Amino acid sequence: MELKLSRPIVFFDLETTGTNITSDRIVEISVIKVFPDGHEETRTRRINPEMPIPSEASAVHHIYDEDVADAPRFREIAKSLADFFTGCDIAGFNSNRFDIPMLDQEFQRVGVKFDFTRPRFVDVQTIFHKKEPRNLTAAYRFYCGGDLEAAHSANADTRATLEVLKAQLDKYDDLPNDIAQLAEFSCQQRNVDLMGRLIYDEQRRPVVNFGKYKGRLAAEVLKSDPGYYSWIMQGDFPQNTKDAFTRIKLSLR
Repeated sequence: MELKLSRPIVFFDLETTGTNITSDRIVEISVIKVFPDGHEETRTRRINPEMPIPSEASAVHHIYDEDVADAPRFREIAKSLADFFTGCDIAGFNSNRFDIPMLDQEFQRVGVKFDFTRPRFVDVQTIFHKKEPRNLTAAYRFYCGGDLEAAHSANADTRATLEVLKAQLDKYDDLPNDIAQLAEFSCQQRNVDLMGRLIYDEQRRPVVNFGKYKGRLAAEVLKSDPGYYSWIMQGDFPQNTKDAFTRIKLSLR
């Protein structure tokens, strides 16, 4: 089933030096932009992470230091990449919890502004886990009837994610072919920040979603424990999370 789109949607996947949003870096990005008329634009780019790629990461995606030695730095492609994403919804596999926060952190690190509040996010993994809990390779086999070749290369994983979503729409009659509704269905919680350290309650009030204050209103925590904000600002949190806490703190004045 082809996607019903009111605006373009970008499917993307990252290969990285690791899974720490704040300290790891992107080594490869693959993007498929699908337009409302059905045509696609595909881009894949290796990126020099400006740090050694750990052997454990290379063992997964098979990208080594020598493979990216002459590749551009993220700062060299960030503006054109942000332009490519502008005006689009965004989809991926586990993208809400990893790829989108990682990409945002990289944009912020090099000073490129991209408003992640405007796109709708469709996380194909969440749809998969709600319907048939497994990983991407199993999802591809289950929905598309074949083996995923070159798993853990960014382009193969990105293409597989697009194909799995189309197959999911074919399989489930109750799954809406509408990006807004798919974004709602694939959302596990209503995040304030991209990492979900803050989430909205039923009254759309930011609530702390981790640590000793989990479940408490963020505004109340910042009022009762002035040192908490400083701890967040000095801690190993993505800039997007710090910005969310800053907005709440400024609203208390």
